[in-house]
Amino acid sequence: MAGHGLLLVAGLVLLAAAAPACAVDYTVGDSSGWTGGVDYSTWASDKTFNVGDTLVFQYGASHNVAEVGSADYSACSATNSIQSYSDQNSKIKLTKPGTRYFICAAAGHCAGGMKLAVTVAPAAATTPTAPAATPSTPSETSPETPSTSTTPAATTTTPSSGKTADSVGGASGVEARSVMGTLVGAAGLVGLALMG
Repeated sequence: MAGHGLLLVAGLVLLAAAAPACAVDYTVGDSSGWTGGVDYSTWASDKTFNVGDTLVFQYGASHNVAEVGSADYSACSATNSIQSYSDQNSKIKLTKPGTRYFICAAAGHCAGGMKLAVTVAPAAATTPTAPAATPSTPSETSPETPSTSTTPAATTTTPSSGKTADSVGGASGVEARSVMGTLVGAAGLVGLALMG
């Protein structure tokens, strides 16, 4: 009985640890925030932005965020901005694939480097793919020794370097599939615990 309780606890811990695997909050510029002197092209270069992720712009009162089109981004012009923000903590959800452009509309700031272009990929698939079916009966020409091990293989995940400490949680496509595998394994453990 105690073994079943331990399985149940282990399954619930795995479920709780793997649950926040949907989207990522990216703090633009990491700890520097949205300010002068940061190379935002370099900041974005090692990140994969997906539909559902959020850009968090944190900045002082002398700055703002203007979402603009490609031509206005190149010209550092906010006269035709799509949306403007000045609340010093702007959270912008990435809702569709494509490239999005952001600049600081304060005089000279965009020309000084306060501009960011991000390419948004479609939402990462989170449905695990099933492995191809293999025959479970031994071949007549090559006898096999049955395995007596009942210990499931351990699943390990490596954190992505593209996420910041401010991430709500999130995963790339590979990480999401790994997390889904962990969730399926945890659900199996919980099922075994409940059956016993």
